[in-house]
Amino acid sequence: MGRKYFGTDGIRGTVGRAPITPDFVLRLGHAVGRVLKRRQADPVVLIGKDTRISGYMLESALESGLNSAGANVVLLGPVPTPAVAYLTRAQRASLGVVISASHNAFPDNGIKFFDARGSKLPDAWELEVEAALDEPPQWTDSAHLGRARRLDDAAGRYIEFCKSTFSSHLSLRGMKFVVDAAHGAAYQIAPKVFHELGADVVAIGCAPDGLNINDGVGATHPEALVREVIAQGADYGIALDGDADRLQLVDASGRLFNGDELLYLLAADRLAYRQARGQERGPELGGVVGTLMTNMAVELGIRRLGYEFVRAKVGDRYVLEELHRRGWILGGEGSGHLLTLDRHSTGDGLVSALQVLRACAASGRTVAEQLGDVQLFPQTLINVRLAPGQDWQQNARLHDAQRAVEADLCDRGRVLIRASGTEPLVRVMVEAQDAAQARDCAERLAATLAA
Repeated sequence: MGRKYFGTDGIRGTVGRAPITPDFVLRLGHAVGRVLKRRQADPVVLIGKDTRISGYMLESALESGLNSAGANVVLLGPVPTPAVAYLTRAQRASLGVVISASHNAFPDNGIKFFDARGSKLPDAWELEVEAALDEPPQWTDSAHLGRARRLDDAAGRYIEFCKSTFSSHLSLRGMKFVVDAAHGAAYQIAPKVFHELGADVVAIGCAPDGLNINDGVGATHPEALVREVIAQGADYGIALDGDADRLQLVDASGRLFNGDELLYLLAADRLAYRQARGQERGPELGGVVGTLMTNMAVELGIRRLGYEFVRAKVGDRYVLEELHRRGWILGGEGSGHLLTLDRHSTGDGLVSALQVLRACAASGRTVAEQLGDVQLFPQTLINVRLAPGQDWQQNARLHDAQRAVEADLCDRGRVLIRASGTEPLVRVMVEAQDAAQARDCAERLAATLAA
């Protein structure tokens, strides 16, 4: 049974168009509340949001829908997605809800959910909610309606949690960082985390107006961070996206490190830590999970460390599922979604940055020095927008072109063509040892698809 509304990361779309309309979100809240009431007599749901102007409208609709089914609501205000995951667990809530479209521009918004442990919910739960959406509403009588309240100092509680994931015997004193929050959910939180750990902080992308989230700043536009790091003579720059669950990092030279490189660094740091304690490999790590998009050089590097490496489907929820299935703790994507499950239950840009900086502080080596053995294979990624009703999977010309490209690459590269889980796009990726060959092959495939 396919999902009608849920994508790879909740429900997302353009505000004012189905399904991101106040009437649908009210129905969604009611359906979620009914599903929760089947399991608990008095469920409590935490709601956080990013800085989009549409968040006010959707928050009210979601709150009303949940209350109408007898579920209680705790409003967190603007906080990062991983803050909602943490607070759901810490507050012993039944469910956490985030109103955000992550890295998308402000006209979009979305709804995503966390279970009581702060983890993404399985497909089966989403299907149960979709089934409830198709049923007539069952409005709770006035005596049994849910209540709503606001959690005081949600941001402060999350700041303390982030700081607790950084080694207590280390500090960032004497270092200077540029912190870019993408005018998003971490605009107040991110600068405070690094400042309270001792760093000198220059903040950019921390002045949201409801319309400027991810607009030329943040993890999806790191060029602004690169410029500011060089201009400020900073040691590092940290860029988050609109809901602060992904990370891009820049060093003093202006070099940008993506999630693939940082994933390798974290694996190497865990190995160094275990070796320093006289253990070859920590049983708590076991192996590392990447995705179909993870650079081949990173896979080879992690295998050289002695760890197993497996690829999941693209999307942090699938990385998380694979980690849980194998009992491992470290995984991530090149986009900057990194998972360190002994630190947090979900991807967290701030916690990931602190783990990278902890590795630098502990080793006395820069990020670039720790990545000296990893030279990424060139990748070309082209997004092709689909025409309405276009079935790219049945495109015979594309299949023929892909076979020809794979024959050209032989064993010196690979091809990945997949649909976006959040937008009407097909993503064409070609990886090869030669950058010109990767670009030429990707352009051939994209042209075939767009024809």
